[in-house]
Amino acid sequence: MWSALVLSFGVIFVAELGDKSQLMAMAFAARFKALPVLVGITIATAATHAISVGLGSVLGAQLPTDTIAVIAGVAFLLFAAWTLRGDSLDDDEKSAAERSTRNAVVAASAAFFLAELGDKTMLATITLATKEDPWGTFIGSTLGMVAADALAILVGQILGARLPERAIRVGATVAFVVFGIVLIVEGIR
Repeated sequence: MWSALVLSFGVIFVAELGDKSQLMAMAFAARFKALPVLVGITIATAATHAISVGLGSVLGAQLPTDTIAVIAGVAFLLFAAWTLRGDSLDDDEKSAAERSTRNAVVAASAAFFLAELGDKTMLATITLATKEDPWGTFIGSTLGMVAADALAILVGQILGARLPERAIRVGATVAFVVFGIVLIVEGIR
């Protein structure tokens, strides 16, 4: 369980760097207090990652381990390309992040849950859950995403500026390529 937790934390933390969710976290942090935004993000993350781990566990039970490793490796290479391309908020997501509401927790939860459906962090969590311990994957991926978004909240509130986007994208891309190659080699051996 512990190795799955550490691996999932690292992979999802890196995947979240420069992601549109971080942009949303910064936007929410500019408008609301940090704690309600972080609580909302945590609720949404726990929900999406529970779904992701459930899907990944079911898929993992149905496929041979070597096949899963190769598929996961290819998926991580695709995540690398997606990360290098970058993310941006569309008008609806920007509007949801900027809209004034009485309850920042509900607003952040709803916006983040919808933004994460089908996002690379959800897909990465599904991929990890096909091979790793479900509880470790759930806890690690949830903590990794919340930590990355907490960093964005901190940056959004204190600095009021974005992290250097290109450097983050390149670093995350390299990490995904390394994870992808290791998984492919592991599956082929």
